[in-house]
Amino acid sequence: MGEKDHGSRAERVTVSYWDALGNETVRHFAADVSEEEIPELIDSPHSGLPAGRDQQNPPQISKNEPYKTHLAYVKERRTPEEAEELLEQALQKLRERRGSAPISA
Repeated sequence: MGEKDHGSRAERVTVSYWDALGNETVRHFAADVSEEEIPELIDSPHSGLPAGRDQQNPPQISKNEPYKTHLAYVKERRTPEEAEELLEQALQKLRERRGSAPISA
């Protein structure tokens, strides 16, 4: 009983990754995997931050952009004057469809 019954152990490569907080994560890859197939970045299971292979220069914490509503994106593209004009055009079309279009001034 013992090691002989479990087969031989495959050769493997050990790679360490570090996140911006200094946490080390170790991953093992098969020795016959090419260097290009081993990822440069992973998500650290300790912190959820990106982790890289260079301990001295770990990936920086990315700045999360706040959620923007549809209105916020529209306001970025339109000036208040354009918005007012578009609103007036839309209201005019709606009034015409309903048959209650006011006399234009």
